[in-house]
Amino acid sequence: MATDKIRIKGAREHNLKNVDVTIPRDQLVVFTGLSGSGKSSLAFDTIYADGQRRYVESLSSYARQFLGQMEKPDVDYIEGLSPAISIDQKTTSRNPRSTVGTVTEIYDYLRLLYARIGVPHCPICGREIKQQTIDQIVDKVLSLDEGDRIQVLAPVVRGRKGEHLKEFESARRSGFVRVRADGSIFDLTEEIKLDKNKKHNIEVVIDRLVIKEGIKSRLTDSLETATSLSGGLVIIDVVGKEELLFSQNYACPEHGVSIEELEPRMFSFNNPFGACEKCTGLGTFLKVDPDLVVPDKKKSIRQGAIRASGWYYKDSSTISHMYYDGLAKAYGFTLDTPFAEIPKKGQEAILYGTGKKAIEMTRQNEYGTGVYKTTFEGIINNLERRFRETSSNWMREEIQDVMSSVLCPDCGGDRLKKESLAVTIAGKNIIEFTNMSVVDELSFIENMHLSERDEMIAGQVFKEIKERLTFLKSVGLGYLTLARSATTLSGGESQRIRLATQIGSSLMGVLYILDEPSIGLHQRDNDKLIGTLKRLRDLGNTLIVVEHDEDTIREADYIVDIGPGAGVYGGEVVAAGSLRDIENCKESVTGQYLCGAQKIEVPKSRRKGNGKFIEVKKASQNNLKNVNVKIPLGTFTCVTGVSGSGKSSLINEVLYKALAKELNGAKSRPGKHQKIVGMENLDKVIGIDQSPIGRTPRSNPATYTGVFTDIRNFFAETADAKARGYTSSRFSFNVKGGRCEACQGDGIIKIEMHFLPDIFVPCDVCHGKRYNRETLEVKYKGKSIYDVLEMSIDEAYVFFENIPRIKAKLQTLLDVGLGYIKLGQPATTLSGGEAQRVKLSLELSRRATGKTIYVLDEPTTGLHTADVHKLIGVLQRLVDAGNTIIVIEHNLDIVKVADYIIDIGPEGGDQGGEIVATGTPEKVAKVAGSYTGKYLQKMLADSQ
Repeated sequence: MATDKIRIKGAREHNLKNVDVTIPRDQLVVFTGLSGSGKSSLAFDTIYADGQRRYVESLSSYARQFLGQMEKPDVDYIEGLSPAISIDQKTTSRNPRSTVGTVTEIYDYLRLLYARIGVPHCPICGREIKQQTIDQIVDKVLSLDEGDRIQVLAPVVRGRKGEHLKEFESARRSGFVRVRADGSIFDLTEEIKLDKNKKHNIEVVIDRLVIKEGIKSRLTDSLETATSLSGGLVIIDVVGKEELLFSQNYACPEHGVSIEELEPRMFSFNNPFGACEKCTGLGTFLKVDPDLVVPDKKKSIRQGAIRASGWYYKDSSTISHMYYDGLAKAYGFTLDTPFAEIPKKGQEAILYGTGKKAIEMTRQNEYGTGVYKTTFEGIINNLERRFRETSSNWMREEIQDVMSSVLCPDCGGDRLKKESLAVTIAGKNIIEFTNMSVVDELSFIENMHLSERDEMIAGQVFKEIKERLTFLKSVGLGYLTLARSATTLSGGESQRIRLATQIGSSLMGVLYILDEPSIGLHQRDNDKLIGTLKRLRDLGNTLIVVEHDEDTIREADYIVDIGPGAGVYGGEVVAAGSLRDIENCKESVTGQYLCGAQKIEVPKSRRKGNGKFIEVKKASQNNLKNVNVKIPLGTFTCVTGVSGSGKSSLINEVLYKALAKELNGAKSRPGKHQKIVGMENLDKVIGIDQSPIGRTPRSNPATYTGVFTDIRNFFAETADAKARGYTSSRFSFNVKGGRCEACQGDGIIKIEMHFLPDIFVPCDVCHGKRYNRETLEVKYKGKSIYDVLEMSIDEAYVFFENIPRIKAKLQTLLDVGLGYIKLGQPATTLSGGEAQRVKLSLELSRRATGKTIYVLDEPTTGLHTADVHKLIGVLQRLVDAGNTIIVIEHNLDIVKVADYIIDIGPEGGDQGGEIVATGTPEKVAKVAGSYTGKYLQKMLADSQ
């Protein structure tokens, strides 16, 4: 068998039609084709899945139960397969404790570095801490009050799991009588049993003394014994008062602050030894936010100014009404007074309580009216108490709606204990270092001057840190900080972080499969990414990249174009070979766009707008530098700039959240800005992102767009349904009545297989059709409701061509290029780009008001150029109806057709956050300092 090729024979996963393809090894191979054509099915669900399955099957059954074995893909055979590593966009942790530093493991090296060559300081005075001698410890102990009883303890185990029988036996043989384990004193003559799965603290009791004259010599001997046992640490337990920890290693001579020997875990915010005790290493607290409790201070209490669980005026209980009436009388306002005009003391009483001051409450019952006095807890205090005390998840979620994150008062958001933050290298503590950008960190390390001793200790660690930081910079992520939360990273950023980690591993002979690594990347950084991919290939690896980006396709060694259409119309290899082979294939849609036979035209004229504007003033969220920006309404506006320049901060965090709060009544908290002018010219804002349209298989395009309701109503109007007395609910698989109760309308039943993957089998009763027999007997044109859900949008459009209401909604799904997906396709199987286009189709089906503003974040993600072409047509239709569209985008095909461009930069991170250029694409193309303009100039020239 030849070892220079990967041969796939008979791939039939998902929509693949018995595909045979041969791929060269040790090359950069791009899989391209229309969205939904089957690229990911071949790359991830066939090639990667089989590589992973073969590896897992080589392990023991015990190990397999923890790994979750993958099913064998539907393929005849694959030859020449290497161990496979998938680098997709869904693998970054959603844990709030994960940061860029922990995900890349750079933080682990930093912890080791600070533990070995860090210089400790006193957290109170900042003085460098030196070693503490036995004499100094003796003097400190003797300064205690006379008569104090003390125990001298040697900490031999600190926070380690195990039964620790050896330690007990060693102490027994050394002649010691007692130990303290987890705070309790034990006699060493007895058997001591500890839970081996829990962490324990064990101290040997060296001596017991009373502070008085003449104990100096004995105390000195005891301390020397304790420090020799524990490696320099000693605990003085002042009975009934406090515990003092001393170290022969570090102590402040002025304040007497002692810290333990530096260890890597002291610098971990995920470990109790390093984490700030107040916030347990999260850096933030959830607290009830008064601005969310009273989002609109122009409203009165009666009009619903207070938007908190249990305190809405209309829905609140009689007790709440009585409190409001009592507060109004006590503080001189009425329930019709706008909240902003209520006296300050009255506002504070409503939110934070009356303290010891009692208010009069009037209670009416069947016996008459009674007045009694009581204090008021305050809405915020009430919500926080209920949040702490409730065991109801529903209640916690309700209250969380009016909570926001605030920095921890103890650590100021730095996550670590003060002692850990007091350790520095070259004047910076570990958090100050991680708050710098990757580029600045590299510069800091390169300019650092170390002693010869420190260089010997930490040289290898510095080398590892520098290499990893360089890899992050090489994939265009130099603007990130290691302290940035992993939950805030985009799919493209998290994928490139994993890519940088893989380059650092320097493996050879591996098959890497990547899912659109160019996502979220400006053209300026694309060349760096392609260089990185080639470097990975040159190490001796095979790269399969699922990609639509033209630059990546042109740089590939081998291209596989899958199509010719999408969904049921795809699943075949249209062309495979070099760039020229693809360009010369007339059946290849990709080839037609690559050779210029088809292209997205530049509009002959640009819209000027309707003369009105929305203006953001002094936006300073994240890296924005007091930005002022004016966006013309009634236009297609594109916001561009290099990755990390501040586009999302300006549009998503500031503008969208402010508009959603003002126009839609959302509880969002906008990013930092002074004000937004021109909101009165809009009636609503709609954000269309790539989040799923549903989290369960029960959600699908038909239910999301509402066309399923129309279809159910239509089926209920058929003669068969009327004869049986069926209503539209009979045709829902979410409620009892018409659905199959054996599977509760799922159509499948999950069977757990312990260490093998869970198996989903069709329901024995309905055979996967979701409905019971009686419901399926109701038909239209010979098709049951199940048959309709199995149709593609294209098929359904023809089927319902005579039903205008259904046809109109299906038309919008066709307009956004989703004719290939099934009406009942589970939402969980839709890609981010497909979910976004389903949302767009729903907006298209609504009647335009002409005063709506749409905000889209990189809508071209996952779209082929042909699909982008369709998307542009849809967006232009929305603007033609008088609406405003704001798109955050790097794709130059979208940028060149926009009416107005806002270019942010010039760089990412701290070097960005400024407006570089605004105006039409032609105007921006002439701006010298704009990276977007530079690439746009070439694009506009090619289009002429």
